[in-house]
Amino acid sequence: MIITALKSNNDLDKRSPLHMETVRSLIDLGAEIWFEEDVGHGINISNEEFVQAGLKKHTREECLKNGDLILTIQALSSDELNIIKPHSTILGMVNPFSNSQLINLCAELKINLVSMEFIPRITRAQKMDVLSSQANLAGYVAVIESARNLSTGLPMMMTAAGTLKPAKVFVIGVGVAGLQAIATAKRLGARVEAFDTRDVVEEQVNSLGAKFVKIDLGETGQTEQGYAKELTDEQISYQKELQSKVCERSDIVITTAQLFGRPAPLLIDNKTIDKMKPGSVIFDMAVESGGNVEGSKPDEIVKRNGVKIIGISNLASQVAGHASLALSNNFNNWIKDFYDADNSKINFDFEDEIIKSSVLVFDGNIKNERFH
Repeated sequence: MIITALKSNNDLDKRSPLHMETVRSLIDLGAEIWFEEDVGHGINISNEEFVQAGLKKHTREECLKNGDLILTIQALSSDELNIIKPHSTILGMVNPFSNSQLINLCAELKINLVSMEFIPRITRAQKMDVLSSQANLAGYVAVIESARNLSTGLPMMMTAAGTLKPAKVFVIGVGVAGLQAIATAKRLGARVEAFDTRDVVEEQVNSLGAKFVKIDLGETGQTEQGYAKELTDEQISYQKELQSKVCERSDIVITTAQLFGRPAPLLIDNKTIDKMKPGSVIFDMAVESGGNVEGSKPDEIVKRNGVKIIGISNLASQVAGHASLALSNNFNNWIKDFYDADNSKINFDFEDEIIKSSVLVFDGNIKNERFH
């Protein structure tokens, strides 16, 4: 089997599906590993380093034409799909809900397609969960970027010139990204409050030294996959009203609410922004999927009434080295679990929960019912 790794086709995304600290586990499988030239450029790993580790350098076209298993961190174009061998497998982050054409064309060309975004939230699959590994880093970046744009420091400081009060940080949404944002802000010395529609996360918030803001929205909860359930319009309206009071007293507000495959809910409107202190910061982590904050724009800092509204796309790429290390481990763990060394191929066992969930196309058939 030839496993090929493609570099990012997005100039803003510096991540790589390969990392020097993790390639050994792929090599030990006995497969031949090819990489697209400069795949590690964004994380300061040279072609020579990969070659010295036992990998082979090739062009993107050669990797596409010859790969039996193709690793990618973005969806491929129609032109690229047309040069891939039938019965080869694409494994990667392919943003499936926005790429129905990709799914249909893979079925037509009999190219197997595995979406790492569809790894199920089960214990055995945690080591493959790209959404969690990247969201964790995104939560860290959100705090660092917010602090950089705040005109004050985050910790309390006792100085000869007087006591400097700690910044107040409010995190909305306590998933993987939110928990890391809370932990990072606390490590930097801020006072942190957090809210989530799932009351079950209160203990986690408190364990990190933050205060859980209680807003009674009636019946809420989480899905079987551990995501927050979508709220009704009435619940969102009530949430926004009570959140507004916490936003008013906060120096930094970080929103993390996203709905997989659907637009993000609008949680902070201009009415709330206009009540906040000039100089405060709002960081919209959902800006790529529609945004939680009115007026936020991808890769821009919008100012309204003295408040900075920050939206940065592909947050994990801001710490591309660690993001690539995590991603490559996620990919490798999927491959190792399903690689049949005796026959040098992937074992697509659809009785396995991970295969059943993550494989969108196999042998010319669309397997995931959401895309029929």
